[in-house]
Amino acid sequence: MRIKERDKARHRPLKCARRRLIVTASLTLLALLGTIHAQKDPGPRNGPAGAGGPYPTLNAEELAFFNQTLTRFKEVDSVSGTIGDETGSGLGPTFNGNSCASCHSQPATGGSSPSPSSQQNPAPNPQVALAALDGATNTVPSFITTDGPVREVRFKSDSGVHDLYTIAGRSDAVGCTLAQPNFVQQMASGNVSFRIPTPLFGLGLVENTPDSALQANLAANQTAKSQMGIGGSFNLSGNDGTITRFGWKAQNKSLLMFAGEAYNVEIGVSNELFPNERSPVPGCVFNPGPKDSTNILNPTNNSTTGTASDMSSDIVNFAAFMRLTAPAAPAKPTLSTQNGQTIFNKIGCVLCHSASLTTAASIFTGMGNETYHPFSDFALHHMGTGLADGVTQGSAGPDQFRTAPLWGVGQRFFFLHDGRTSDLLDAIRAHSSSGSEATRVISSFNSLNSSQIQDVLNFLRSL
Repeated sequence: MRIKERDKARHRPLKCARRRLIVTASLTLLALLGTIHAQKDPGPRNGPAGAGGPYPTLNAEELAFFNQTLTRFKEVDSVSGTIGDETGSGLGPTFNGNSCASCHSQPATGGSSPSPSSQQNPAPNPQVALAALDGATNTVPSFITTDGPVREVRFKSDSGVHDLYTIAGRSDAVGCTLAQPNFVQQMASGNVSFRIPTPLFGLGLVENTPDSALQANLAANQTAKSQMGIGGSFNLSGNDGTITRFGWKAQNKSLLMFAGEAYNVEIGVSNELFPNERSPVPGCVFNPGPKDSTNILNPTNNSTTGTASDMSSDIVNFAAFMRLTAPAAPAKPTLSTQNGQTIFNKIGCVLCHSASLTTAASIFTGMGNETYHPFSDFALHHMGTGLADGVTQGSAGPDQFRTAPLWGVGQRFFFLHDGRTSDLLDAIRAHSSSGSEATRVISSFNSLNSSQIQDVLNFLRSL
């Protein structure tokens, strides 16, 4: 008995050790599972859209002007302007959309690509239905899906936009036989690059930020930037050398230029900035040009008097709408989001996603000398092989992009220039690849613990 008791006593520590090992392993596995679970994009913020309205300090006349420009921004174009509620004219011959608001709609008019399909919103991507609208005979390309983002296509071979659809077959384009580009062939040869709509909220503040303020901001914290491998440069106007700042590669100088280019390229409407028809194929041109211009007569009453909106071209109205919109409003801070912003700053994200800039004096009430929070330096940065799109615009090369402003990101569904992901965590990690200026920052991000990563994600979704 004594021998057996001694044997039992001798084996007790081993059994206890095994139990401790099993418990420790179980706890480690649970912690790992907890880490995997915790590092999750919480998704678009619920609740009302914190964007889409006018700048809050506008006076009565400016506010009335804003409301009129919003109406024009929502106008739907057809070829003739006489089909149902498609009262605008000049669509095509090629196009990606038939209204500014159809692409810029999430979370409100002026935003980015519409939300994915759901029971409440069964067909959110308007480009799907647009293919056959009014009798059109287009085929929906494979990269345009009901639950995917609105997209435009650029060919790497010429860096230009090649529209998805043509007006061929439409009831107001009888005789037009213009074919769509052969996207299957171009995709097979690797010549295709995608873009999704950029949000437009608060851009009047960006437009009114002096070049000197942007230059000083980029020059700040040079030691920290150098240590993290961050450089940066501005895309510049080839005429006057000033900073261009709108678009994925900061290719456009002003909101008027941004509007004029988009109207011509995305909807096919020639205008006073882009007066020449795209794809002027015989049998497909139904309107004299430019299709959009300053109104000599008020189109609502055929008189020579009217409001600024009445007498102005569409692109002037579009630019004014963007110029007078308020920035997206962030959510109320929480302990997690405040901690997330501290970490965001500490690991170096803020070195490109600058938190604050200040405008110059402004003709619009309350918009002058204002400090705002775009979380962008509006400079170009090399983003590496993983994000390179093979497209050159101005001085922006194939892997260079303007720092994407993060204000309003809390209610966005699609991320990166091509909308390749709806997961904010995936979008962050995609910043790291060979040649990217963000690689060291992302390495620091990846070294954070689960709780810290979640706080950063929560902070971004609060913007």
